[in-house]
Amino acid sequence: MIQQPKKLLELVHDQIELRHYSHRTEESYIHWIKENIYYFNKKALP
Repeated sequence: MIQQPKKLLELVHDQIELRHYSHRTEESYIHWIKENIYYFNKKALP
């Protein structure tokens, strides 16, 4: 069985856990990542 590569937010979660950051910090980082993805997907790039 071929393993699928991890998704971005799964990688972020793993790194936050590795560094022993708080759950609230993780929530904040995930929020800002999603906001940036949303913003740049809506913005017309050249």
